[in-house]
Parts: sequence; C-alpha cells; structure tokens
Amino acid sequence: MNELYPVFLKMHQLETLLVGGGNVGLEKLTFLLKSSPNAKVTVVSKAFLEEIVEIATNNANILLVKGAYSEEYLNEKHLVIAATDDKEVNKQVYRDAKKRYLLVNVADTPEFCDFYLGGIVTKGNIKIGISTNGKSPTTAKRLRQLFEEIIPDDINEMVENINKYRATLKGDFEEKVDALNKLTVGLMKKNNKDE
Repeated sequence: MNELYPVFLKMHQLETLLVGGGNVGLEKLTFLLKSSPNAKVTVVSKAFLEEIVEIATNNANILLVKGAYSEEYLNEKHLVIAATDDKEVNKQVYRDAKKRYLLVNVADTPEFCDFYLGGIVTKGNIKIGISTNGKSPTTAKRLRQLFEEIIPDDINEMVENINKYRATLKGDFEEKVDALNKLTVGLMKKNNKDE
C-alpha cells in the first residue's frame, strides 16, 4: 500500500542540512535547486566535488562546512538529507535527526526516509510531483519526461487568467468552485480540440 502524502514545501523558508559532498550529495543538491533555486542548504562534508563548490560560489543560500558530520549541525534545521558514501555515517545522521523529530532522507535507503525526492515537472505555476514510493526512480524520471512533453508550454497563461477570474467571483465557496469547474472544463475541451 502506498502511504505517501504529497506535499509541496517552501524550501526558501526552511533550513536544510545535506551531509555529503560527493556524487550523491551533488545529485541531491542539484535536484533540490532545480526545483527550488532559493533553497537554503548547509552542506557538511570532509571534501567537496568541484561542482558543489561552484554551485555554492554562485548561490548565497548554499553554505559549505568542511569537516566530519556532527550532531550539532542539526541545530536550527527543518530537513536533513544524508548522502555520504559511508552507510554508518548515514545511519547516525538518521538516528540523530529522528531524536530531534526532524524529517530525514537517507539516499538510496528507503527504510531510513521520511520523504523521497521524487520526479518534478514544472511549467510556470504548475508543479507536479511524481513518486514511485521509493521503488523505481527510473520510472519517475520517465513519467516526468512524458508530462514535460504533453503539458502545453502556455499552461501558465491559463493558470494566471483563471486566477484573475477567480478574484472577480462573488458568492459562497460552493458557487465559486462550481464557476471555476465550469470554466476549466471548457478550457480543457478547447485545448483538446486545438490539438
């Protein structure tokens, strides 16, 4: 059974700790910044790939801390990602984070994850999260590619126009929902005919 509850986080308002400065750390950092370019991330590692140093040089929200992981780095953090090549360090990060009731993701270890970094499709204000419940990142990637291809590039214009229309609606909640449902059904039918 899939028990996941999808949620979209305002990463620019949260503090994230990423433990690991190698290839997996780079993958996690790049993925996070692709979707949330203003995410605030502290990266702790004994050594950093040059690509991570370059990212941090060009992004004031990324702080690099050179050294071994210590529990003190969890202070004032909301999310934790463990991405070292040392399974024992990753497990220690997990245990320390859980003691503090922090959400944690241990790379490639679903049983030590409170959340997954799934596939994400972004078209303006539209953002779609894709998860395979940690079973197949490749499938999530393929679905992301499919959605990127089939969702029209001008969908953001439609979202903006609906938002403007929504602001003009009068009546109670149900009347507003009914009006928006009728509008969006009409727009979707029009878009399908245009294809």
